[in-house]
Amino acid sequence: QVQLVESGGGLVQAGGSLRLTCAATRRIFSVYTIGWFRQAPGKEREFVAMVWGGSGTSTEYAESVKGRFIISRDNEKRMAYLQMNSLKPDDTAVYSCAAQTSTSWTGWGPGTQVTVSS
Repeated sequence: QVQLVESGGGLVQAGGSLRLTCAATRRIFSVYTIGWFRQAPGKEREFVAMVWGGSGTSTEYAESVKGRFIISRDNEKRMAYLQMNSLKPDDTAVYSCAAQTSTSWTGWGPGTQVTVSS
């Protein structure tokens, strides 16, 4: 089973950019669809973006991040990325990645904090 670890979070001003990395700790990675999620204080975890298993050319985004965030993957490095541009204070949250199985999301990492100041 794949296990994932996130990195790249931090404090950034509104309008700035950050790139998050999701690294797999097991050899098998390319077959998994990888998703990014976020959870703000006092709110439920929400879907942000996903990249389908394989070449990574198929992606989906939440409406709130379309046109600002870009998800990608590098199967050789066993990593997925979330490039976040034009950040807003509402993007402040703990960001986590997970791998999709036939029934659920799995391999959740501990998350990385993103804080956007106004």
